[in-house]
Amino acid sequence: MNRCTRILVLGPLVAASFVTAPAALAAVPHIPPAAVPAATCSTSGVLENGKVHLSGGGFSPGPAYVYGSAGFGGTVEIAQNGGFQVMNVPPGQYSVRQGGELTQCSG
Repeated sequence: MNRCTRILVLGPLVAASFVTAPAALAAVPHIPPAAVPAATCSTSGVLENGKVHLSGGGFSPGPAYVYGSAGFGGTVEIAQNGGFQVMNVPPGQYSVRQGGELTQCSG
C-alpha cells in the first residue's frame, strides 16, 4: 500500500478512535471508593451481677476514651481488628471518643 492510500484509509480510523474513546470511558460505571466502616458500640443486657459488658467495632487501632453516665470512664486500647471489650461495668449510657469522633453506645 502506498503512502497516500495508507493516509486515506488509516486517517479516518485513527480519528474515529479519538472520538469514540472518551465515550467508551464515560460508559464505564463509576465505582465509589470503599466506605470507611462506621464505628459502633453496644452494651450487653444487665448480667446477674448487676453489671454490663461494653463492646465495639469499626474503630482505628490505638487508644480511645470510654465514658458513661454511671461515672465509669477510662482509656481503652482498640485492637488491630478495630474492636474492644470492657467487662463488668455499671449499667448506663456510654460513649467512646477516638480522635474527633464520638460514638454513642446502644443497648
